[in-house]
Amino acid sequence: MSFFEELVRQTEAERQYLLSAPIIDLVFKGEITRDHYVAFLAQAYHHVKHTVPLMMAAGSRLPEKKEWVRVAIAEYIEEETGHQEWVLNDIAACGYDKEFVRNSYPSIATELMVAYAYDTIQRINPMGFFGMVHVLEGTSINLADKVAGAVKSTLGLPSNAFSYLISHGSLDKDHVVFFENLMNKVECSEDQRTIIHSCKVFYKLYGDIFRSLTSEHGIPSVA
Repeated sequence: MSFFEELVRQTEAERQYLLSAPIIDLVFKGEITRDHYVAFLAQAYHHVKHTVPLMMAAGSRLPEKKEWVRVAIAEYIEEETGHQEWVLNDIAACGYDKEFVRNSYPSIATELMVAYAYDTIQRINPMGFFGMVHVLEGTSINLADKVAGAVKSTLGLPSNAFSYLISHGSLDKDHVVFFENLMNKVECSEDQRTIIHSCKVFYKLYGDIFRSLTSEHGIPSVA
């Protein structure tokens, strides 16, 4: 069994915790509201804006013998730069104030996930960051296109309100293949243990973000 397959196998229970978040059920029942969707986008902004800084931090902490990982991170950085602006533009397309979101604080659940990511890189092992990559990209490829279609059908929002979800759904299909190949090159048992552990934690923390979402987001609408 490859390491990627082992990673998927050992984190399945935590993955199901994420996928069982009530708001995902609301989406596919056609009961999600525009305010639920905007609340999701607001929290997405607050973690997506850290993606590139986190990658930079992880790359800077890697030893020379893991230069091959740093090269992979550089490719990720090139593709992920600026994606937080997509999220803000989607919020604006929904009729809400994107600058209010830019200047707001994240929810506690989002704050904790981002803080754990930085802490893992700085205190434990920068390779643990790939647990977050697996959770976010794996979730994107499994849910993004389906959720975008379901939400658009339910709410009747314009196509430009879904640039983040739709783009990530298609982009991350290629990323997942790249990620799988990268993980299968990880031979250090301690790195493997760290990635599996952090992946389990990120599934729980990301699931908690989904569970924290309500329609009462406090973001003002714009004319």
